[in-house]
Order: sequence, then structure tokens, then C-alpha cells
Amino acid sequence: MLHSGSRHIGKALADHHIERAQRLGHNQALEDRDLAVFIAGTPQFEAYRHDLFWAQRYARFNRAVMLHLLGEIVRRFWPRVLLRPAISCHHNYVAEEVHFGDELLVTRKGAIRAGRGELGIIPGSMGTRSFIVRGLGNAASFESASHGAGRRMSRGEARRRFTVTDVRAQTEGVECRKDPGVIDEAPGAYKNIDDVMSQQQDLVEIVAELKQVVCVKG
Repeated sequence: MLHSGSRHIGKALADHHIERAQRLGHNQALEDRDLAVFIAGTPQFEAYRHDLFWAQRYARFNRAVMLHLLGEIVRRFWPRVLLRPAISCHHNYVAEEVHFGDELLVTRKGAIRAGRGELGIIPGSMGTRSFIVRGLGNAASFESASHGAGRRMSRGEARRRFTVTDVRAQTEGVECRKDPGVIDEAPGAYKNIDDVMSQQQDLVEIVAELKQVVCVKG
């Protein structure tokens, strides 16, 4: 499994469009400027939509390049290995979809699409299992499921609560960084992945369970 987003480009574009929205007349009466919106069909909305989907395509291409390079390295050491088709699984993204008869912009924050029959990835943490799943197409969830275990404490709290010794103990058996720079990624900072999976049996079915032996963060 590998993950990468738009490498800060998406955030830069979002900040630009948020500032642009805050200057529009229909948003001036808002008590919270962060609630500023674009109106569908306007040039400002179309510009935002263009940049949004460009950033998401960039992120997808970025992952494809990473996976290709990884595949070349694997084949160098194991020439006869057969790599199965990749499971591409967005999270923290926007999609244009139809639900309950309406055309919608669906934002999945901390969630993946789990349409009926669609394969997805639900990771645990650096020290726990991860899952390959098949969506059940639950309409009540807008055909979505959890994108992972999810944090049970903030990064700041994790850094205050855990030590390098804790990280080493919680990632025993996994080859990974075990230094002060990854304390906020300590497995104890995340929810129990088994509990998370048991609470979404109506959203996905488990296809495979994975236990990592190497975890590269960088």
C-alpha cells in the first residue's frame, strides 16, 4: 500500500479560492468567514471546480508514478513476480455523484467510496492490520465507509503522551522509523481498527487482511 496526496498544491489552491470566496458580496454578512461559499454556475465556482479536480487528478497520477517505480524495483529483485491490478482508493476528496435522484458534490473527509462491488483500502496504523474491502453500496452512507482507523487523539496530544520507547513497543515486529519524529504516528494514537471494522459491516465486506512488515514514512 502507498499513499500520497497533491503534495501541498491542493492546499495552496484551496487557500486561494477560500480567500476569493470571502470577498464575494453574498458572503459579507456571514458571522464566520470560513463559511464562505461559491454559487453553482458562476465563473468563480467553475474556476474552483476546475482547480479542485485538477489537484485530485495530479494526486492520482502521483500515486501511479510511485507505484510504477516501486513495481520496477520489486521486479529487479524478483523478476517473475506478478503484480495484480492496483486498487486506487481516494480519501479526503470531492466527487460528482447522484444520490437519491439528486446530482451532488460529495465530500469524503476521512472516508472512501464504497459503492457496491467496488474495492477499497482501509489502513490501520504503523503497528496494526489493514484491510482490503468490497463496498456494499449502502445508500444511507452515500456509498461511503471509513478510510482508516482514525485518530483517537490529536498529534499534539500523542507527542505529549507517548515516548520513543512506546513507539518501539507498539511497532514491534515492523521495520519502520522509531524516532522522535514519528511519535505522533504511534499506533496508540489511533482507534482500534478491529472495532472500526466491526462497526461498518453494513458498509463493506472484508476481502483480505494485511499485516505490514515494513512501513516507510516520508
